[in-house]
Parts: sequence; C-alpha cells; structure tokens
Amino acid sequence: MNALELRAKSDDELRKDLLDLSREAFNLRMQKGIGQLSRPSQIKSLRRDIARIKTILSERERT
Repeated sequence: MNALELRAKSDDELRKDLLDLSREAFNLRMQKGIGQLSRPSQIKSLRRDIARIKTILSERERT
C-alpha cells in the first residue's frame, strides 16, 4: 500500500485495515517462532504498512 491509497480511505476503513494488518503481523511472528516463515522480508513490509496507517491517522487527529 502506498500513502496516496491510504489517504483516500476513511478513518473507519484505516482502523479496520490496521486491525487486519496487526493480526497478520501476529501470525507472521508465530510462523517465525516455529520456523515456518517462508519470506522474512514480509514482516518488514507489513510493519511499514502499519506505520503508514498510524501516521495518517495521527495526522488526521491533529487537524
């Protein structure tokens, strides 16, 4: 996801996406713990997507 796509979404949609990504991050951490993670780079990109959403939400709260 890029920032332009995220900025076009409403706050409710962003919160839903954030919840989904957080659950996916949890699942990937569990896979990493038991050695079944096939693409370790997936965790990094997921964390960045979560950070983008949190940044956009906090920007909207400030204004």
